[in-house]
Amino acid sequence: MYAIIELGGKQYNVEKGTRLRCEKLDQQPNETFAIDKVLMVKNGESVKIGNPYVSGAEVKAKIVGHARAKKIVVFKYKSKSNYRRKLGHRQHFTSILIEDIKC
Repeated sequence: MYAIIELGGKQYNVEKGTRLRCEKLDQQPNETFAIDKVLMVKNGESVKIGNPYVSGAEVKAKIVGHARAKKIVVFKYKSKSNYRRKLGHRQHFTSILIEDIKC
């Protein structure tokens, strides 16, 4: 079984057992939650496409943990004017494990 879900404003392709990183969620680690924003479900040869979401479809997920991504360096530079600015950013994310897909 295969599904496309919407989580945190982004779309993800998921199957049972998939681990993915998404935008930071407010749940605690080892909590399970349901995602009802399912855009498409494929079960063998049958495909259900939502408008915009598939009614009755649900994906169960478990929070694995929270962390921060690698640092991204932002460097601004303008030649001949001695202008340099160096900034860094680490994005927070939540790692989740897909446990079940129901349609």
